[in-house]
Amino acid sequence: MNKDIKKILIDEKELQAKIAELGERITEDYKDKNLLIVCVLKGAVIFVSDLIRKIDLPLDIDFMAISSYGSNTESSGVVRILKDLNVSIEGRHVLIVEDIIDSGLTLAYLIENLKTRRPESLEICTLLDKPDRRTIDLDIKYRGFQVPDEFVIGYGLDYAEKYRNLPYIAVLKEEVYQ
Repeated sequence: MNKDIKKILIDEKELQAKIAELGERITEDYKDKNLLIVCVLKGAVIFVSDLIRKIDLPLDIDFMAISSYGSNTESSGVVRILKDLNVSIEGRHVLIVEDIIDSGLTLAYLIENLKTRRPESLEICTLLDKPDRRTIDLDIKYRGFQVPDEFVIGYGLDYAEKYRNLPYIAVLKEEVYQ
């Protein structure tokens, strides 16, 4: 796999330090609240696994799978819910945990969908933010790292379902996906 990597953007140590920081902030902000973490599959599963261990509160977790990419490197703009929540979010403090936000279109769709279910609050936590690609305004409460407009992989992020198991965030060589 290493032959496909152009460069490492964020190493494992930096990732874990930032996740600990995010966990502390979330712990403080949600104390005495009924917190439900909604993990967006598949990319955020590694991030959410580490993050919830850094949140010192009782919490529930559920999962959603949404798709707008398929095996492409750019969003198709058509969002599909592949797996919905198993629990009601009505009256809950919901924190959506995402691996990366680029255009924002998929997440905007998800937020509008979840708002109709009447949560008490609805916030976003993303490991990576790629603002240069943003086409829609999003209020991101918890942001790990801002990354450049390059195709990133690792730590849950994939290209054609590969590279998720890398312990760091890296840039994929262009010749791999072109």
